[in-house]
Amino acid sequence: MTTSSVRVAITGAAGHIGYALVFQIAKGNMFGPHTKVHLQLIELEPQLPALAGVKMELEDCGFPLLESVTCTADLSVGFAEADWALLVGAVPRKQGMERSDLLKINGGIFTEQGRVIDAVAKPTVQVLVVGNPCNTNALIAQQSVQRVDPQRFYAMTLLDQHRAVGQLATKAGVTAADVEGCVIWGNHSATQFPDIAAATIKLQPARAVIQDDAWLETTFLQNVQQRGAHIIQARGLSSAASAANAVVDTVAACSGLWGDRVFSLACTSDGAYGVDAGLVFSFPCRYEDGKVVIVPGYTQDDYGQGLFMKTLEELRAERDAVSALGLI
Repeated sequence: MTTSSVRVAITGAAGHIGYALVFQIAKGNMFGPHTKVHLQLIELEPQLPALAGVKMELEDCGFPLLESVTCTADLSVGFAEADWALLVGAVPRKQGMERSDLLKINGGIFTEQGRVIDAVAKPTVQVLVVGNPCNTNALIAQQSVQRVDPQRFYAMTLLDQHRAVGQLATKAGVTAADVEGCVIWGNHSATQFPDIAAATIKLQPARAVIQDDAWLETTFLQNVQQRGAHIIQARGLSSAASAANAVVDTVAACSGLWGDRVFSLACTSDGAYGVDAGLVFSFPCRYEDGKVVIVPGYTQDDYGQGLFMKTLEELRAERDAVSALGLI
């Protein structure tokens, strides 16, 4: 028996990730089998015919939990009364484009989205940024809000955690369910730090099970940090299904459906672990007393501290770059 309903706004909804995502949400994988869903799908004007096709397919699935589907290019319509805003769409970096160009273009997009979310979404809305560079895009978007709590803006790094778990499981010859405690620190980029210091494989320390420090500090690290590029090289397309799956899991975890399990999430730093207050940085988090909190008590050795500082410095540089552009 359904007991509630939720409104979910999704930008870039006709894109590869959006297409893989909407059916999972409509089926109940994000909010559970007792929550009805209103999907508010947002696209650029030229993509509205494709979005209409997505709506047709959603209707053809006959999902019992799907209450309504709105297709629009108007942000005020798309974000209206939203409980969750999933910011999937972003401009990708193209050949010849400087990073400052990418930050400026996306800065304008996410500034506007943050402004409209603040104006028309529910005051309790939660926002997950998926479009890259997602940490800094989340930082930009939250600068526009006055009514909505900026602490409710997140960026997705659970995909990176899933990738790390998959690598460890494959190396150890076990299933992903046997791997626990691996977390991601910092930026969703090639500097991210997949930390196995507290990870276990079948309840044994991961390093003791694998016993291959050279692999852990080279191949494993590179495979996680560069997995997106590897998938593009193999498929000719960026990862979509795995990204959509991580969006579903992130929202489920932030909504309490994961109980007290620890998960990786880029959220606004309060100074924890020495990270500059206000920076959107990936931490180990859990759902506690109705909200997402950063889990204390993790430590790193010299190797881990070096990787931690590298990703922290990159995010500081991105923050300074968008500040120089007047975006924050």
